Amino acid sequence: MSIIESPTDSPATQAIYERTRANQGFVPDYTRVMAVNPEAHDAWEALVQAIATPLGHRRWELVTLAAAAGIRSRHCRLAHGAKSLPILGADGLRAVARDYHQAGLSDAEVAMMDFAYRVSTDSSTMDDGDALVLREAGFSDREIVDIALAAAARNYYSRAIQALGVVVETPAVLDDDLRDALVDDL
Repeated sequence: MSIIESPTDSPATQAIYERTRANQGFVPDYTRVMAVNPEAHDAWEALVQAIATPLGHRRWELVTLAAAAGIRSRHCRLAHGAKSLPILGADGLRAVARDYHQAGLSDAEVAMMDFAYRVSTDSSTMDDGDALVLREAGFSDREIVDIALAAAARNYYSRAIQALGVVVETPAVLDDDLRDALVDDL
């Protein structure tokens, strides 16, 4: 566990814990740590909704998996691997985790994931050509902005939980093979 201690007597923190338990069945260490600042936690949740809702669940998760790989975030690869499991299935998730270029995704999805990975590894050299690849893959300007925001948001959250020494937890729905596929190359 992180050295950060979350106040258990705070009504705002308890509300965050209750929502998390309802959605995930438990309160991960990263939620416990980030709930120390409930206003920032709630703002994060609102930001996620503002980006993920128009982007769509599948695209949000694919962008998140690519961005988390780029930033080498085991936390987010595992958490979002679990969230992607109902969308992709075990075989699909395993394929995406090992090499999304060979996972049977559409060309547009691969372009989107390439963009998100690059945001996490080399954003300072990105230019209009990177966004143009997405436009040529059929994405609207709004979708391009949302893809960039989703990848950048993942960087924000991942860096914060890494910096705070949050324990990496493997969600119970991921077997050892899926866990390894998601984090072996990080």
